[in-house]
Amino acid sequence: MMFPQSRHSASSQQLKFTTSDSCDRIKDEFQFLQAQYHSLKLECDKLASEKSEMQRHYIMYYEMSYGLNIEMHKQAEIVKRLNGICAQVLPYLSQEHQQQVLAAIERAKQVTPPEMNSIIRQQLQAHQLSQLQGLALPMTPLPLGLSQPSLPAVTTSSGLFSLSSLLASQAQLAKEEKASREGVDSHREEDGDKSD
Repeated sequence: MMFPQSRHSASSQQLKFTTSDSCDRIKDEFQFLQAQYHSLKLECDKLASEKSEMQRHYIMYYEMSYGLNIEMHKQAEIVKRLNGICAQVLPYLSQEHQQQVLAAIERAKQVTPPEMNSIIRQQLQAHQLSQLQGLALPMTPLPLGLSQPSLPAVTTSSGLFSLSSLLASQAQLAKEEKASREGVDSHREEDGDKSD
């Protein structure tokens, strides 16, 4: 009789041993899965914040492109109206002046990329100076080897929109100034021809 009882207690010990091993194994797996869940949750939160940041950037760029599109159409309409005014005024000029104005209009239409870069650079420098004067910072010459500081980053569509309108108005002023200089030069040439 002793033999079956010892056999029963041995199987009971083995069962307890395997049960506790199984519990430990399940506990370890649960902790591993919990750690994995935690890291995945952190990664998911990070991706969600990146997604919202990307959406914010998308909205900002969309507003900027919309503002620039409107500004481009506005400038195109201004050009069309000014062209119409030139076409109406042109017949009232003398034949010689008509040729000069037509030549000036053709020159104005042929803006090369280097000219555009130069104009934009001048406008940005003027804008930087006006910003620095607005801040009442002392203007000191830069040491050799240093370039002008770049414009602060534009973060809103209204900032970009105002910058583009500023650039457009400065471009218009530059064109008017150039046209007036050409007009003065042509008057000097006429006066020189008359004195001969």
